[in-house]
Amino acid sequence: MERLQKVIAQSGLTSRRKAEELIKKGKVEVNGKIVVELGTKVSGNDYIIVDGVELKKNDRKEYYLLNKPRGVISSVSDDKNRKTVVDLINTDSRIYPIGRLDYDTTGLILLTNDGELTNILSHPKNEVEKTYIAKIEGILSSEEINKLKRGISIEGRKCKPVRFKIRKKDKEKNNSMIEITIVEGRNHIVKKIFKELKHEVIKLKRETYAFLTLGNLKSGEYRELNIKEVKKLYSFKNY
Repeated sequence: MERLQKVIAQSGLTSRRKAEELIKKGKVEVNGKIVVELGTKVSGNDYIIVDGVELKKNDRKEYYLLNKPRGVISSVSDDKNRKTVVDLINTDSRIYPIGRLDYDTTGLILLTNDGELTNILSHPKNEVEKTYIAKIEGILSSEEINKLKRGISIEGRKCKPVRFKIRKKDKEKNNSMIEITIVEGRNHIVKKIFKELKHEVIKLKRETYAFLTLGNLKSGEYRELNIKEVKKLYSFKNY
């Protein structure tokens, strides 16, 4: 017997946090009865419907690492019929991206149908590191570098990089290449950091996620994670 929200998350339908919200709202049925208690336990024989969708049993968990190209949406679908990251993966399973990269941001993104792992990697307490390379307009001054080291206030909350370094300065073209590692998961956070410093981000690429790197993957290419990598990602759970 397993907790209902865990079973829903493991099915890949949604994250555990979202599953808990759906249960509280009366959107989950077990064997034809609406369940609103989070402690409810179910077995593999129970018939579960989540927000009108039947929970499939024994779905194989899939894990992909994609080098996202520019101009691709980090979503399952798009109302403007633009290409999504899911479109680039050859699978019949209902996978979705963990987190998101902006339309014009490239680089490493993970996709899966494992809701439990999605919840682990998305939870702020687990502080999963992500490293980006940002090409910005202008050259950072000493004062701006010190401000970045101390942390930047973004929408009332401080964001302090785990580390950063200047990879390249081009005074003639008036731009810089900055490597920055953060544990933040807020939307557009890297762009907002440099905007606060009055430097526009021209290009942005995510190079690493936790211990994972792009390796030799070209833009638009992907690979499946191996079991050791998946177990190592699960080890980030701290809550």
